[in-house]
Amino acid sequence: MRQFDERPTFCRWRLLLGSRLYPLAVGNFAIGTGMFVTAGLLAPISADLDISTSAAGQLMTVFALAYAVLSPVLAAVTARLSRKTLLLLAMGVFVAGSVLTALAPTYPLVLVGRVIAAAGAAMFTPTASGVANALTAPERRGRALALVMGGLTVSSAIGVPLGTWLGGAVSWRATLWMVAAMGVAGFVGVAAMVPKVAVQTPGGLRERFAPLGDRRMLAVLGTQLLMFAAVFSAYTYIGSLFDLPLTAVLWAWGIGGVVGAQLGGRLTDAYGPRRMVLVGMVFSTVFLALIPVANLALPVALVWAFLWGGLGWLVAPAQQFRTVAEVPGNVPIGLGLLSSAQYVGLFVAGIAGGAALDAYGRTGVIVISTAFALLGFLFTLSTYRAAPATAKQTVPA
Repeated sequence: MRQFDERPTFCRWRLLLGSRLYPLAVGNFAIGTGMFVTAGLLAPISADLDISTSAAGQLMTVFALAYAVLSPVLAAVTARLSRKTLLLLAMGVFVAGSVLTALAPTYPLVLVGRVIAAAGAAMFTPTASGVANALTAPERRGRALALVMGGLTVSSAIGVPLGTWLGGAVSWRATLWMVAAMGVAGFVGVAAMVPKVAVQTPGGLRERFAPLGDRRMLAVLGTQLLMFAAVFSAYTYIGSLFDLPLTAVLWAWGIGGVVGAQLGGRLTDAYGPRRMVLVGMVFSTVFLALIPVANLALPVALVWAFLWGGLGWLVAPAQQFRTVAEVPGNVPIGLGLLSSAQYVGLFVAGIAGGAALDAYGRTGVIVISTAFALLGFLFTLSTYRAAPATAKQTVPA
């Protein structure tokens, strides 16, 4: 009789926990769509604003740089706010930036809108991960982080291809209005469903940067930076790398990313983060080098994109789990620094990929992205040591 009663209780607990985390995933879905969709809109943006393709690509670069710079600063400024209030403020700022971008008549004002949207994202994503971490038992933390950050991967599977299609069929500004509407949905979901939760948040900048004094944490951040520099050197300019229907390729990559991120959470819980990080980085390097092969025919490109997205996104939940393990007493700060490193990588990708495209065309982009991936793998292999076999990794709440 006791077993019969416990199972429904456990199922209800899972449903309740999921309902609390889903709005955080929705917010990240809006942010991911707003961030990554410009890769599929370079042609209409450059035509409308009368700028080059590489200049249009810098919209992602500016977003990434603003995120990386503002994340620790805004975290310190807002440290005294409750986490729920901060999530709502962050999503409101993101929506405002998206609306300004949609309305802006000139390139400089579009850049200003991107910076404002990035400020909202810089407050929301690390806070969402910290709240998910606080709401979840240690043995399920990999899956919880995968769910919340899965909003970013789902955005690449649904939001980015949909926004790319809408930008071609209507206008790129219509896509930004869609992003703003997604942000409003995230705001409403957080307001209605996310509980107030106590998360310890050091307030000063010195405390914010304290984990940088740990060599193991620096290794985590170095892996994150190089990994995102590699992937997004190619992704940002993917429209220039393929002669095939771009929306279909983006759909395949995004769907693969959703599958990979969710499997990555479970596999990280089962096999540990180190194995998932190394496996994901090996496959990412291989698939970046195979871009010329993928461009031969659409079926080949779809399979390639699905596998590249799926195997590459295995790394995301593993890196978050790895960060939580390195700074168990400073989780929100560690996750914030991880996000900053990610967006520094995106900034490097935008600059390096744009320069390679202008100087050497698509071949230059493929070479630079593959080189970043190989460097990232070698860096991680040399700096990420396996935990002792007798030590079981635990993450305190």
